[in-house]
Amino acid sequence: IGSLGCVFAGYLSEKFGSEKVATIALCISGVCCLTSPVAFTLQYDYLFVGFLLLWGITVVADSPMFSTLVAQNAPMQIKGTALTIVNCIGFAITIVSIQIINVLLLDMSPQMIYMFLAIGPALGILALRLKNKKIVLSTPDV
Repeated sequence: IGSLGCVFAGYLSEKFGSEKVATIALCISGVCCLTSPVAFTLQYDYLFVGFLLLWGITVVADSPMFSTLVAQNAPMQIKGTALTIVNCIGFAITIVSIQIINVLLLDMSPQMIYMFLAIGPALGILALRLKNKKIVLSTPDV
């Protein structure tokens, strides 16, 4: 379902821009993280499956948006390197998140652990806000 989220986000980004779509996807994904304990107690399976589908669509929709933003904003001479770094960071975040969830499972209720994943969307939104404040990292001239 995540692939459909990426395709849908791509179409939306053509109309609204990658930054806005990434922000919305991060917000929805973060809300899903925070409300997951309630979702796990839903009595109706179709509501729970709907929740999981929404979360699955939005949890990965921001990734191609960040790649697009990097491709649009990185200097030409480091564009490939910047995209490689962003993709590596994305995969590293995924691996670290899975490991943290596994550690938390030892001491916490499985219903509560997914709330910690909201840290990721919060940091993504923060990064987008910092970008809007025109905080630019300087790169050496090549």
